[in-house]
Amino acid sequence: MPPLFSLETPVKSLTTLFVAWKGVLLAFALGAVIGPDYDTSTSIFFEILYGSKAHVPYLATVLTRWDALYFVQYARQGYVFEQQWAFGAALPAAVRALINLIPSWLVDTDAVVIEPLVAIALVHLCHLTAVLALYRLTMLLSNDNKLAFVASALHIFSPAGVFLSAPYAESPFAALAFVGNLLFALGIKNKREPVKRFLLIVGAGLAFGLSTAFRSNGLASGTLFAVGAINCLVALLKEPSVDKVLALAAPGIGGLCVAAGSIIPQYFAWKRYCHDALPELGPRPWCSRTIPSIYEFVQEEYWDVGFLHYWRPSHVPLFAVAAPMLMVLIMSGVEATRDPFKALRVLKSSNGEDYRVFVRTLAATQTIIALLAITNYHVQIVNRISSGYPIWYWWVASCLIDEKRQALGRRIFIFMVMYAGVQSGLFSSFLPPA
Repeated sequence: MPPLFSLETPVKSLTTLFVAWKGVLLAFALGAVIGPDYDTSTSIFFEILYGSKAHVPYLATVLTRWDALYFVQYARQGYVFEQQWAFGAALPAAVRALINLIPSWLVDTDAVVIEPLVAIALVHLCHLTAVLALYRLTMLLSNDNKLAFVASALHIFSPAGVFLSAPYAESPFAALAFVGNLLFALGIKNKREPVKRFLLIVGAGLAFGLSTAFRSNGLASGTLFAVGAINCLVALLKEPSVDKVLALAAPGIGGLCVAAGSIIPQYFAWKRYCHDALPELGPRPWCSRTIPSIYEFVQEEYWDVGFLHYWRPSHVPLFAVAAPMLMVLIMSGVEATRDPFKALRVLKSSNGEDYRVFVRTLAATQTIIALLAITNYHVQIVNRISSGYPIWYWWVASCLIDEKRQALGRRIFIFMVMYAGVQSGLFSSFLPPA
């Protein structure tokens, strides 16, 4: 009988590990709910949305907690209240599109609680896609099968935990971010084929743009295109050519695609609340701002998000919860920014200098996101949003492979497993941190 996990069959092995760990997390989540809910939001939510006679599957009840309520409600009814614009439209829109593909004779979507189930299936598929995309990206940069397998396995055990299984945007965001990184790296590999490189870089921009529509922190991916555009501009000025013009156009168009992931939803909000506002109500206050962003307004107005807003004595426990992951993100980001070859095992000699810039940019972006989590975000979400950044997976995987740093890698892995397990039980019981 062949071994259950083998580097010779990475896709099969990673898929098996994925299914096994998902089973463990779902068992924790399903088994943690004993007696009535601590918070009745879910039961009231389903009764209002589907009617008192609707049968709500237990899995949907357990995993539709916290922000998942907003995603499921939007998938069913669209944006109803202004504060719902704090949550990206891409996940509920994707769920709605998938439901529309289901033949009406197969399921009566007006009577069946289908949105959360479709969302749960979608995020599981996206998480597996992210695992395999990370493996392919790591192999492209390093050609190290062991490193690629360990890094991808770490993504399976991400501290995002059950948030990668519930109707949340983290799984699609990670999948699109890793696919975007893969396409960008392939563009670097094919830099001597201008048309192919152009298509790959623009494709990366489209993937990152979609990721931004799922989670707003996807905008930070635009840094890759800004750095790429600057390097291409310098090369063009030194020695003008058609190929170099095409090379410059690729990150320019790709960067616009990333920005579109945020601008397009903002436009629809502006049209609804500003341009087409009812005369008796008038435009909302944010409409008159220099940059009329509903997202920024809603985050500040309804969720108290802003610079140092979260720095309160009552939030010290949440900073403690986030501290281990913040340390990993910052340590790995700083080390990889200084010297990717030394900090990580991901770079091979072919295209080494171009890959070095690529990895350094990813590392700097990850570090900036971690610092923003400390100063601007609800800090505990760093355990979730970290799932979409590859640098720290490579760094921890390198620690686990390197005998000198193996103890550190093991401690981080043990934290990841323990945190994800405990978090699953707390999440399904509607208990913080979320």
